[in-house]
Amino acid sequence: MAIGQAIAVKEREVIAVEAIEGTDRMIERAGYLCRAGGWTLIKTAKPNQDMRFDVPTVGVATIENLKKNKAGCVVVEAGKTLILDMPETLKLADEYKIAIVGHTG
Repeated sequence: MAIGQAIAVKEREVIAVEAIEGTDRMIERAGYLCRAGGWTLIKTAKPNQDMRFDVPTVGVATIENLKKNKAGCVVVEAGKTLILDMPETLKLADEYKIAIVGHTG
């Protein structure tokens, strides 16, 4: 059994773990549970994940959802996370002051 590709954390406390609902719904749940905001989304591939069928992905819609739900940062697994429309995604994250961090594990 494996958990989803994402978790939401704040100050070393797990707020939400992605389940069958997917990342967007988990972001909404994290925003509801952490109304003060400033939490971080961590998005990674699962161990032994078949990258042909299920690639961790973030993009403009993710950044919009993070803003709406008061996140302050997103950490992605470098080399395994696809950033859709990267220039626009990075520009929007910068505008909203949402840090994007690539982590190599």
